[in-house]
Amino acid sequence: MLTRATSAPEATAPLTAALPADHLRVHLPYEPQSARAARQLIRSALRGWGLPDLVEAAELIVSELVGNAVKTGCRQHMTVAIHRTTEAGVRISVRDGSRAMPVLVQDRCDDAEGGRGLALVNHLTRGRWGAELLPFGKVVHADLRVTTKAQA
Repeated sequence: MLTRATSAPEATAPLTAALPADHLRVHLPYEPQSARAARQLIRSALRGWGLPDLVEAAELIVSELVGNAVKTGCRQHMTVAIHRTTEAGVRISVRDGSRAMPVLVQDRCDDAEGGRGLALVNHLTRGRWGAELLPFGKVVHADLRVTTKAQA
């Protein structure tokens, strides 16, 4: 059994239900397969934090953000992160090397190519997403939180 060190050498407490850190990130290549690794990170973090109700929406969001980063054609790597912001909320972010800012396209016609992904992110986050321009790229973030039926 693992034990936690304390000030008294004879006193030990078992390490049970230890939560992961409240901020996890991974560097991924600009490849379509990176979306799968990003979803695994997000899923694992949310389940570890006891937020399984956010998994489905979070996986859709990170897939879209990673997909957009892959389309930039940048080299090196992108950074995917998830940060627990509150007891029931998280921020998902993807940092890439492109300085082209994302544009939310409203009113896409049904046969249009692309443009629906950020509308989905906007819907799932209830408008709580954004992007920040950086000296060597940008970071796009999306905030999610567990909502009660009264909030829905």
